[in-house]
Amino acid sequence: MSEPLETLPDVVARCELVISHAWMVRTFVKHSEEVEDYPELYDCARAIFDAARALETRVDDPPQYLRMLAKKLPKLRKAAAKFRGDAAEASGHMNWQQAVISLDACVADLADLAERGREITTAAV
Repeated sequence: MSEPLETLPDVVARCELVISHAWMVRTFVKHSEEVEDYPELYDCARAIFDAARALETRVDDPPQYLRMLAKKLPKLRKAAAKFRGDAAEASGHMNWQQAVISLDACVADLADLAERGREITTAAV
């Protein structure tokens, strides 16, 4: 069980952990053989790359990090939704099924963390 998130730096640290899991989905997609026949799979990899790189530039400024997360979450949600269909079309293999589950979990966790960041910010005012 994880410790409660009491501060914005705590939230950012947890977000970075979650993003690392999304990054592994990106790596799996990029290096898969299926991507040659299904280049639309790259859309997911690009969205994860874009979010991770944008967030890393703000890791030392938690309020700005959370603003950027709020900006990137809709794009990640859209990419994850598209990935569900693209992955199923590319392969029925369990690796792809698990990648979809993993990315969906990452997006859900990031949404929850963004909400926790809002709660902490609101309570501080």
